[in-house]
Amino acid sequence: MKQLMILAATLILNLASIAQEPDNKEWTKVYRETVPLINDLVHTKADVKFDYDKSYLYGKAWLTLKPHFYPTDSLKLDAKGMDIKTVALVKGSSNQPLKYDYDGMILKITLDKIYTRNDKYTVFIDYVSKPNDLKTKGSAAITDAKGLYFINPKGTDPNKPTQIWTQGETEATSVWIPIIDKPNQKTTQELSMTVPSKYVTLSNGKLTSQKNNSNGTRTDTWKMDLPHAPYLFFMGVGDFAIVKDQYKGKEVSYYVEKEYAPVARQIFGHTPEMIAFYAKALGVEYPWVKYSQIVGRDYVSGAMENTTATLHQQSAQQDARELKDGNIWENTIAHELFHQWFGDYVTTESWSNLTLNESFANYSEYLWQEHKYGKDAADDHNFAEMNGYLQSMSDKKDLVRFYYEDKEAMFDAVSYNKGGRILHMLRNYVGDSAFFKALHLYLTENKFSTAEAHQLRIAFEKTTGLDLNWFWNQWYYGSGHPKLDINYVYDDAAKKVKVVVSQKTDKIFRLPIAVDIYNGSKKVRHKVWLSNKTDTLDFEYASHPDLVNVDADKMLLVEKTDNKTLDNFIHQYKYAGNYLDRKEAIDFAAESADPKAVALVKTALKDKYDGIRAYALGKLDLKNEQLTNEVEPIIADLAANDPKPKVKASALGILAMYGDDKYKNVFEKNLNDSSYSVAGAALEGLMEIDSAAAISKAKTLAKGKMKGRLLENVTAILMASGDESGFDMIASTFESMPVSQSKFNLIQPLSVFIVKTKDTEKVKKGIDLIVQFRDAFPPNHGIVPYLNNLMNNIAKKKQESADSSAKEQVTYIQEKISK
Repeated sequence: MKQLMILAATLILNLASIAQEPDNKEWTKVYRETVPLINDLVHTKADVKFDYDKSYLYGKAWLTLKPHFYPTDSLKLDAKGMDIKTVALVKGSSNQPLKYDYDGMILKITLDKIYTRNDKYTVFIDYVSKPNDLKTKGSAAITDAKGLYFINPKGTDPNKPTQIWTQGETEATSVWIPIIDKPNQKTTQELSMTVPSKYVTLSNGKLTSQKNNSNGTRTDTWKMDLPHAPYLFFMGVGDFAIVKDQYKGKEVSYYVEKEYAPVARQIFGHTPEMIAFYAKALGVEYPWVKYSQIVGRDYVSGAMENTTATLHQQSAQQDARELKDGNIWENTIAHELFHQWFGDYVTTESWSNLTLNESFANYSEYLWQEHKYGKDAADDHNFAEMNGYLQSMSDKKDLVRFYYEDKEAMFDAVSYNKGGRILHMLRNYVGDSAFFKALHLYLTENKFSTAEAHQLRIAFEKTTGLDLNWFWNQWYYGSGHPKLDINYVYDDAAKKVKVVVSQKTDKIFRLPIAVDIYNGSKKVRHKVWLSNKTDTLDFEYASHPDLVNVDADKMLLVEKTDNKTLDNFIHQYKYAGNYLDRKEAIDFAAESADPKAVALVKTALKDKYDGIRAYALGKLDLKNEQLTNEVEPIIADLAANDPKPKVKASALGILAMYGDDKYKNVFEKNLNDSSYSVAGAALEGLMEIDSAAAISKAKTLAKGKMKGRLLENVTAILMASGDESGFDMIASTFESMPVSQSKFNLIQPLSVFIVKTKDTEKVKKGIDLIVQFRDAFPPNHGIVPYLNNLMNNIAKKKQESADSSAKEQVTYIQEKISK
């Protein structure tokens, strides 16, 4: 699963990471063991029909099972919030009723006799699923857990399609089918769905038959001949366009709303290439019969790796202008695809070992970026993911955790971001060949089964011949990360440099690293270990080094203070060459007024990698007059000519700060750029130079389709101008957007409008929109108090106004906060 909370290292991520800690710590005493295997699922067959008026599912299920090892005369199934009509044992062509006890969550069945591990038996259950009647608890990662979702089932919302989709992870498949809903179960599957004929369906495996019924419905049957875990079961129903690709004769398809059919391949079209790349890297061919991806409205998380049928949230659907700025969903597409191996083919045996699913999927994003776009892009992404973990304040949590409040709590920046960085360090330590051979061994030895973290260690030890317990104990079964202080002492008389590395944490980490010593472009590499509170490393040299580069591969998960000089960093930028080498040099130079630092920043603005160019733009200190004057021509050139929209947009935004009329034509030229970011930045620049022209243009643009930075700036300009006619536009746009960073970014201009307007109905509508966004998250999510505080500030400003309608507005706002 790709969590909503870690789609980007942005404010939503930061707010998500500070979810309030529960007061009750009793869970710290509860060991979360792998669920004992009493009965094993063998095959699951279901026949379901949907009641759109009631949001019910009418189901019949046939579960074939066998005792795992010990004989048993009972069966316990998860069945959440159902009406159970019949429970029977299948005996040939007839059913024999069985005794059962049901408490609304667990179905306990007494079998007709004692069965041994050599016996299979089939249980039939007739039931009704009522997902909307079930009280569930979400989390920061998965905001709801009712398993089966009817979206606009009666068609009352003209702006939203009617859809059905399911979300099984962690254990919510049992809301719509009685099952042993645990990750250490594996079963083949056959699912028949009866739906209105106008809709298409999607499920796991292959569509084997379609039968038209006399009542305007159609029954589609999907078969999954290879075993997978129940939480990966999926049903999708709706009026989708299906755009088809293929990989080695296997169907690769994209289910999107029809509006997005023309750009479906621009969104998902790298999928066949991704499959080929991952299959080759792992030495394990894509194991399933097909691979489909579907986009669901109002989805409760980011995306979900249902076997052969990944579900994405609405943000995946981007129009052509959004895609011009770069496909924001490409990493998620890669992430969910990699799960088809790590999570679906081999599955974590327990949520405590979630790293075996999510850390690999997280790291697959790096692998794809490296393969497709180069090492700079991959390292840029790697740093952002590391920073996401560091900002999450999760350094007290082990990667593999046997104590947690709720299984949903495992879906955090430790299992994802940190785990991905640990794999990156492991890859660097053992080398590429051993890394991928070990992954191949792990997958082939555990295929169609489950695993725990030690099995991954054993695969690496078998491959490398190394004892890796130290690495697993430190990183998998331990918490935290190193914090280093690095100092350099040069002794030219003795021709030696002492590198003094101090670990600033109570826990001392064992860290194998590379240290490169540079004279000009020539370097000598030393491989060393850090393993003490303070390590002093002695290196000889013939002439005074231009640079000593600690952690030369820039692969450590670390916070550090590296006490280099400006000259060292200038040399590092020029010769060390990694993304982080250059970024660190920019960070240091940006704080200095030294002419050499200014020269470095100017060089960075012309860097080969657009991510560095954009980063350098963001680090400019325009209070530094010398810097401002020297970089102006470079910024103007980037604003006019850079081929990358994100760099061009950043440059336009900075150029606006100069407030020079000579750039008016540059802004006007880019107002209709195909990139929303570029057009939005151009409008922002025009506002600084000619506000009347910008307001006029904003009114014109407001009549068309807008997203991203363009939407944010049009909204801000209309609000600032006092033009309340823009409210309907922003309200409509905000309401139609999925929960996302882009939607979050609109809350600030929306709140500005709410403060300014005297129209009580508009105030109420605006507050309702913020509340709807807030209520998409569970109560303990960090974004909830943030938005409540925002609304409280709006109320305070209303109280300070002399407007006669303020009292009613304030009362309304306070009521919404209290709820």
